[in-house]
Amino acid sequence: MMKVDRAELGAALLPGALLALVLAGVAGVLAATLSPAERSALWTLLEPRVALVFMIWLVAAVAAGMACRSAWLRFGAAPGRLAEDLQVLLATDVQRELQVGAGGAGSRALAGAVNALVQQRDALRTDMAARVAEASREVEQERNRLAALMAELTQSVVVCNLDGRVLLFNARARLQFRALAAGENGSPAADKAIGGAEALGLGLGRSIYGVLDRRLVLHALEAVQQRLQSGAAHPAAQFVTATAGGQLLRVQMAPVRAPDAPPGEPLNGFVLMLDNITRDLADDNERDRLLHSVTEGHRGALGNLQAAVELLDEPELDAATRERFHAVIRDEIGAMARRLNEAAEQGLRSIKARWPLEDMLGADLVAAAARRIEAQLHARVIASEVDPQLWLKVDSFSLIQALQHLAGRLTDEYQVQRLQLRLAEAQGRAQLDLVWATQAMSTESLSAWETEAMRTAPRSGQARPAPRGGLSSPAEPEPPGFGDDATALTVRDVVERHGGAFWFERARVRQEAFFRFLLPLAGEATPLEAAVLMRHDSRPEFYDFDLFRPAAAGSASAALADTPLADLAYTVFDTETTGLDPSAGDEIIQIGASRIVAGKLRRQESFEQLVDPQRSVPAAGVAIHGIQPEQLRGQPTIASVLPAFHAFAQDTVLVAHNAAFDMRFLQLKEASTGVRFEQPVLDTLLLSEVLHPQQESHRLEAIAERLGVSILGRHTALGDAIVTAEVFVRMLPLLQAQGITTLAQALAASRDTYLARVKY
Repeated sequence: MMKVDRAELGAALLPGALLALVLAGVAGVLAATLSPAERSALWTLLEPRVALVFMIWLVAAVAAGMACRSAWLRFGAAPGRLAEDLQVLLATDVQRELQVGAGGAGSRALAGAVNALVQQRDALRTDMAARVAEASREVEQERNRLAALMAELTQSVVVCNLDGRVLLFNARARLQFRALAAGENGSPAADKAIGGAEALGLGLGRSIYGVLDRRLVLHALEAVQQRLQSGAAHPAAQFVTATAGGQLLRVQMAPVRAPDAPPGEPLNGFVLMLDNITRDLADDNERDRLLHSVTEGHRGALGNLQAAVELLDEPELDAATRERFHAVIRDEIGAMARRLNEAAEQGLRSIKARWPLEDMLGADLVAAAARRIEAQLHARVIASEVDPQLWLKVDSFSLIQALQHLAGRLTDEYQVQRLQLRLAEAQGRAQLDLVWATQAMSTESLSAWETEAMRTAPRSGQARPAPRGGLSSPAEPEPPGFGDDATALTVRDVVERHGGAFWFERARVRQEAFFRFLLPLAGEATPLEAAVLMRHDSRPEFYDFDLFRPAAAGSASAALADTPLADLAYTVFDTETTGLDPSAGDEIIQIGASRIVAGKLRRQESFEQLVDPQRSVPAAGVAIHGIQPEQLRGQPTIASVLPAFHAFAQDTVLVAHNAAFDMRFLQLKEASTGVRFEQPVLDTLLLSEVLHPQQESHRLEAIAERLGVSILGRHTALGDAIVTAEVFVRMLPLLQAQGITTLAQALAASRDTYLARVKY
């Protein structure tokens, strides 16, 4: 529906009304000055020509009305549009000049003067920003140090305000919660979950009670508060809880307080340090089971062996009976050996499963291996042809152990005293070579070293030859697990744990032989599908201390309607559909969303999912959104996607552009999916009409241009959601300038707009 501008309509109708009043006034004056006979004669003369007089009036009224309308649009409406554009410049940080497309010399002069003032203001802002940046540099450095420290911690850390809203977390916590959420959905990998990994992970402003039981957290908070009041310097609480997916978490809680706060002062928030102990508990149970089976099984076997041995000492036993006792002894010894082997294999699997793979500079690994081999084997090791920029993801301890084992076998069996280590990248993997000068060797023997138990020290009774060239290296202390006894691990175990490969090869041209390890490179994580639509900083923002404010997002102490807009958490979303008529069978084919918390767009907090509509996709729609039908085959249906999106948007206000359209699609699926979107909904289309009633267009592109928002990924669900979110963030100060500060006021202003009458 086209909006009717009352001022424009009045300008068009005013000339006709004035002309009608003039004609009526002239007729009245003439009638008053004429006698009845003259009035009758005049009416007889004019009556046949009334239609002509009306046509003359109509033509004159239309011509004058069009002229007045044009004059209004050119001169009357221009100051209003200029004022709206100026309000954008005043309330936001948009930097652009005012353009007067229509208007007189006065409007153009006013625009020029305003542009000059805006330039002066921008110059002052730039200077002030430089001074503030200089003054706050030390504070920012401390904040960055904290962020870097939190990012590098190996323990999961989450900081919440007293409402349970997350305001800080580190990368370890993010990965752990993604894994927990994926396990709860039955997915083997978090990045395969509906909506993307970020839809399942932690998020600023989200409630920690979505994972942890509120009662446990409140009980721990109460315990911490009691310890504070009793004078404890560093109070803490600890509890164990189970997630919905059956995972066990050990949680340690510490309070967040203002510096030098007295014991009775309320807390600002709390810190949670979390450990997933599910696997540890399972490993402990398995070890207990093995220990029980070994001890109980051996107790009976030892009793049988002891009885058989005592009976064998009897001199009167005949040969057949003695043979039966020997068979009993052999059977019991065999059973004991099987149980011991089972326990040993299980223990080996447990050891292999606990190996950590960490990022390590390849040159450091080669240098450490060279030092270790020289110290233990007294062989000369040359670390050459090593890529100094190569980073590996390895268990350095076990890998150096494997290299030392192979080097020891070479020095023991073939008296090799000069070795070389090489490291290079090839086809996305790292090639680590242990090289020596070729000589007559058995390929079968060399290959067999891969599967034998590793030895990492000289064999008992063997002496190492003296190093050549006077090379000496102080002996290094033996780490745990090194020694004369063979370990349970093999070179193949080490290679399999790294997901790599290993082989022996001869290079006859260079007259050398080498063992080659193929190892993973560091930093090979799969990117999110939504990442192409997002701008990334050097470090993702996993904290926002503004949420410590008393009126933080979702505060339980304030009614939602009366909560300031800047303090609410929002889910800004968009849908792509097969068509424009949800009531006629059109379906959603993509949902994208991002979050706004504490007035800031959180690009890392995203939801993006294609949906199988289980119907055809018209070519006209493909031309707009670019989603091909083959991309939708095999994707989840709306029955799975809508509950996941509902969980992502929980406890937030929904925001969309032309929200009535998107909400109609969601509401038609509520009955079949069992979820209801009952939270408030704000529409940037209606809010634009509230803020800028004089503007000709309220399309998303036009609003973005007015507010200085760059458009990226248009007509994709996540791309449109991010543009809408940036537009909404820039609308917040404009709404505040008009006195619209709470959610209730924004909803009421939206309902009063003309565009709110649009229905789907």
